[in-house]
Amino acid sequence: MKKDIALMKEILVTLHETAGIGWHAIRKAFDVGDWIAYPRYEAEAWLTVGFRPEQAKAAAAMFRSVDFDQRREQMNRLGISVLTPLDSEYPHLLKQIPQPPWVLYAIGRTELLQGPSIAVVGTRGPTAYGRKAALDLSYGLAAKGLVISSGMALGIDRIAHEGALKASKATIAVLGTPVDVIYPPQNRDIYADIRENGLILSELPLGRPFHPGHFPLRNRIIAGISIGTLVIEAAERSGSLITANQALDMNREVFAVPGTISSPKSAGTNKLIREHGAKLVTDAEHIIEEFGWLVESLAERAVRLTPDKEQQAAENMTEEETFIYDLLQDQPRTTDELHELSRYPFGLLHAVLINLSIKRKIEQHPGSLYSVT
Repeated sequence: MKKDIALMKEILVTLHETAGIGWHAIRKAFDVGDWIAYPRYEAEAWLTVGFRPEQAKAAAAMFRSVDFDQRREQMNRLGISVLTPLDSEYPHLLKQIPQPPWVLYAIGRTELLQGPSIAVVGTRGPTAYGRKAALDLSYGLAAKGLVISSGMALGIDRIAHEGALKASKATIAVLGTPVDVIYPPQNRDIYADIRENGLILSELPLGRPFHPGHFPLRNRIIAGISIGTLVIEAAERSGSLITANQALDMNREVFAVPGTISSPKSAGTNKLIREHGAKLVTDAEHIIEEFGWLVESLAERAVRLTPDKEQQAAENMTEEETFIYDLLQDQPRTTDELHELSRYPFGLLHAVLINLSIKRKIEQHPGSLYSVT
């Protein structure tokens, strides 16, 4: 039986990697189920499965050329796990969406696919408000034991991954490129961090050429592996809203951070709240409380996933962070007081305070007052 399942998986991967054969064609082959015979099929036989003539020729040619053992060795060498709906590691939630991927290529901690996960998405060009919201909320959710999933784009996606990596390292980057291709190239550093500590995921076979159309398709995976989707700063027409709408279609929870009425970057999130019933969020607890059934298991996960205190204490501080930290060692101070004493520009000071808060060196109190922890 195990041998049969292994063969079925290899056949499924082969069909998935055949150019010109899409989701629906594979569905036809899956339903016919003549798995043992598939590697020997010629074009005429694939026609009986329901393939179009060009698909039948492509499938026959692919099976003549593929070497299952060689492909497995290549994946092992690259550290890539290949998951199909036949595998127990394949995420259960993803099986429930209208067109679940037939194949997932993964690098890293595949156990993160068992979730629970929250998708965090938003604009590629966030404001300072959006950056802080993404960092704080992603850190808070990850610290509570939730996995943060996003698309490793610039802006909110990247910040969401950063917050999760700081809190627990439990983050999934779903790519619109094959798992061995870094896009955008500027994210090379965070790609390496997620590959090492989290999970890189894609449904695209190795070598598949870049195409903008792959990104909307990857959004359904981000929403599909998650129990809910959080949108932070999105214009009225944006890829983030595609993810949110897909989550709504999947009957998953959708959350949104409200923005100022004058900001076009918040028009989409405000509309989600106003017209689509997205739950307004200003704190990680607002999301946690929507999943009361998860509270106990999340507490257990948080203990397992959060770095220990020695590790946190060992984190290095930059020169600017050390200076601000030393000022707060004397006494609690407000943002204005720190600005006056340090002469740092407000943008730099704000970034330093966020980083120190993430590293659990300081804590914020009402009135923009900061103290060491």
